[in-house]
Amino acid sequence: MATAVSAAVSLPSSKSTSFPTRTSIISTDKINFNKVPLYYRNVSGGNRLVSIRAQVTTEAPAKVEKISKKQDEGVIVNKFRPKEPYVGRCLLNTKITGDDAPGETWHMVFSTEGEVPYREGQSIGVIADGVDANGKPHKLRLYSIASSALGDFGDSKTVSLCVKRLVYTNDKGEEVKGVCSNFLCDLKPGAEVKITGPVGKEMLMPKDPNATVIMLATGTGIAPFRSFLWKMFFEKHEDYKFNGTAWLFLGVPTSSSLLYKEEFEKMKEKAPENFRLDFAVSREQTNEKGEKMYIQTRMAQYAEELWTLLQKDNTFIYMCGLKGMEQGIDEIMSALAERDGIVWADYKKQLKKAEQWNVEVY
Repeated sequence: MATAVSAAVSLPSSKSTSFPTRTSIISTDKINFNKVPLYYRNVSGGNRLVSIRAQVTTEAPAKVEKISKKQDEGVIVNKFRPKEPYVGRCLLNTKITGDDAPGETWHMVFSTEGEVPYREGQSIGVIADGVDANGKPHKLRLYSIASSALGDFGDSKTVSLCVKRLVYTNDKGEEVKGVCSNFLCDLKPGAEVKITGPVGKEMLMPKDPNATVIMLATGTGIAPFRSFLWKMFFEKHEDYKFNGTAWLFLGVPTSSSLLYKEEFEKMKEKAPENFRLDFAVSREQTNEKGEKMYIQTRMAQYAEELWTLLQKDNTFIYMCGLKGMEQGIDEIMSALAERDGIVWADYKKQLKKAEQWNVEVY
């Protein structure tokens, strides 16, 4: 059970198988010879043991069930589908980027009445109102959930999203607006919204409360990490208390684009020994070489420490945001791994298999 959050929202303005009939060769190490006593009824009506035979049985090797390192017990997926979505209502919708930021990002809260039981790290789908050019309903768009399972109001009856309004100019010089993002950013309190899901298990939090959790985000990729961090630092749970290290790297173009900055700084004040925070503001910051401060540039300043952490089995990397960010991070790790005689591509596969390297990019 979990108690209510201890901080308010801080926002700026079974198939059967039969054996084949043909004879097959069975490896001797998979054969068990069991002595089986056979009983026969004699003419006098008594029972007597007449023989012992060797019975050959074959046993399939025991299937070892993989135990996940993530908080996956009881996780629900696809409770609501496009043909029968859950219809919630917008409770709050506010812009969280400055007026001079390159693009608008909005934080919105929808009612679920507890009917959309999501976990931190999952996503929901949204179906915009109206129809497309062919007169068909719009296709759903997936968005990472930006709130903990308790929700921003602490009652497990809401879900929050962090959405950037998509507006761009096409090759013909025409302004194009993303259907779903603009639908969401324009929602007014009280408006209905069609929700599907929840979906996803890739980004679920680690079970280990003493883990090192390194979160790499660009822009609205911050959403799942806000959900992580609220659970870690703003909430009290009977069955979970985070005692490890949470390290957030957030990359944005301008300081007016820093999302949830006040919340994260409050977490830093509250748990300075458990939370590390690093921003990378590409248009305003540079490194010692004069290079723009992208998220991989900021990470490079801690390369040795990050590499050491990555070699521990209780370190988990989570990455969410623009697809290009992964390449830059791979370049940093490749150089460090090569120095130690390790092929980074192979090592990353091992990390993925161990659920320690988790990526959700778009």
